[in-house]
Amino acid sequence: MGIFISYVFLGLSLAAPIGPVNAAQMDKGIKHGFLNAWILGLGSVLADLFYMFAVFLGLAQFIEIPIVKAFLWLFGFFVLVYTGFEGLIGARNIIFSNKRESESLSKSFFTGFLMSISNPLTILFWLGIYGSVLAKTSTMYDKEQLLIYSCAIILGLVIWDITMAFVASSARRLLTTKLLTSITIASSISLIGFGIYFGYEAIKVLF
Repeated sequence: MGIFISYVFLGLSLAAPIGPVNAAQMDKGIKHGFLNAWILGLGSVLADLFYMFAVFLGLAQFIEIPIVKAFLWLFGFFVLVYTGFEGLIGARNIIFSNKRESESLSKSFFTGFLMSISNPLTILFWLGIYGSVLAKTSTMYDKEQLLIYSCAIILGLVIWDITMAFVASSARRLLTTKLLTSITIASSISLIGFGIYFGYEAIKVLF
């Protein structure tokens, strides 16, 4: 049981670093509420599951091919820059009220999924972290236990998702229109910044 809990904490630590998804989830929770923020995070978790499964199947070598890596960086660049500019444009029209803006859950889900699936850092992170965990664990346990401990990591991701959604949706009570606009702008600039970094990494790979 202690080993299982340690893998849950590993999942929490993997999800906790501030990045594009956490920034977008905070913004989504403030503007649209707990459910939208949670669903966005759930989309991100699904992308994480995809990469965990890919590493589990041994597809790491394919992702290391330069042209594939460059494509992933560029895809991340377009998704993040587009999302960031969309947020900046929307920030001009924010009017704070106790009534939350409505947005479809499917849009929130696919936003989280696309941001995570297109993030090369997520890919490299899972290849490095989960790949090394898998390599070490496979020498000590059978496949059934590997699956159980992988599920523990996923549980940690989901716990972080719920926590972020709760914090983001609760933070709205402390906000004014000016502060909400500032947070939206900062979040959007953060996403654009990550996108520019991804674009720079793509250029490095290509040239």
